[in-house]
Amino acid sequence: MNGTGHTRRCLMALLLAAGSGVAQAHGFDAGDLRIEHPYSLPTPPGAKTGAVYLRAIRNNGREADRLLGAATAVAASVELHRSTIDKEIMRMRPVPTIDLPAGAEVLLRHSAGQGHHIMLVGLKAPLVAGDRFQVTLRFERAGEREVTVNVQLPRDPKAEAQEHRH
Repeated sequence: MNGTGHTRRCLMALLLAAGSGVAQAHGFDAGDLRIEHPYSLPTPPGAKTGAVYLRAIRNNGREADRLLGAATAVAASVELHRSTIDKEIMRMRPVPTIDLPAGAEVLLRHSAGQGHHIMLVGLKAPLVAGDRFQVTLRFERAGEREVTVNVQLPRDPKAEAQEHRH
């Protein structure tokens, strides 16, 4: 075995090991729905609210579905929210459901500016980068599905500046 090949393999193993702490994409299925990469951003100490985001919920079915609500042990309550921008001011309002049209993909991302997210109200402890927690999503057709949420730092520093404060 030559030194270069051994060094290259060692370097690859090291890079793989180093990357294992980074939040990996993960997804969950619920009936015809594919729930992609549930995540949350870290919260400052003492924060009473946080949010759960999803890279997407893809409805691969032929019938529409709706997200009706969610629950988690890390917060006193959970609400579905919609963010809008009105005259350069971001506003958030609770919504009763989030529609998931047949054959469509719905984004629930923190950097979208406008859109939906899952609001955690009455956090029991700060959300810390690297931690994980469970959230149960409740759908009209697909039923309940527990997902694992990764607490992670935003990939893009600009995204953190766009993060809304509650």
